[in-house]
Amino acid sequence: MTQAETAVTPRPSENTGLMTDRIVVLSGPSGSGKTTVVNRLVNQSAVPLVKSVSATTRPPRPAEEHGEDYYFLTDEEFRVRLGQDDFIEHAEVFSSGFFYGTLRTELNRAWDQGAWAFLEIDVEGAFNVMRQYPDAVTIFLKTPSPEEFERRLRARGTENEETIQKRLATAARELEYADRYRYSVVNETDGVDQTVNQICEILKSEETSKNA
Repeated sequence: MTQAETAVTPRPSENTGLMTDRIVVLSGPSGSGKTTVVNRLVNQSAVPLVKSVSATTRPPRPAEEHGEDYYFLTDEEFRVRLGQDDFIEHAEVFSSGFFYGTLRTELNRAWDQGAWAFLEIDVEGAFNVMRQYPDAVTIFLKTPSPEEFERRLRARGTENEETIQKRLATAARELEYADRYRYSVVNETDGVDQTVNQICEILKSEETSKNA
């Protein structure tokens, strides 16, 4: 996977409130349970969260909606937005030829609602955000063991063996950088409630600290 770094100086926000340091970044290998945890957090967290909608050049899948699931852009539109420095981070995923990225306007969309911007992105994208927003709350979600990760990945039954091996290799690389995150949370088997509660407590603590 390739990653082209964006500028490391944050663009001033149009938001004039005090929310512009409220960013949560959650990363973790595919199969670590991120989607379930993210959806639960958005609905349950006492700290208001607005999940960032990523932009992508891949075609929409059935039932996916522009602006809800992704912002679906053509290759040309994506390149133009890159040239305008509209992305906080972007990457080509799994050498697929499709690009994904987080638009800076997604931060303002959350802040304008008095909420934290909640980014579910990969490790390389997270590092770009960390460089631009060093006070972002960064959380790495992982499984109890590599063996459990592989079991969960295979249990989904959605990928062929080649894709599984690529995901396993990517997960091994990502785990090497878990200690670069402010928090590391283990998503135990059948322990989603515990995981969500733990992250909710982290966010409440961070909110209290920022309001002090």
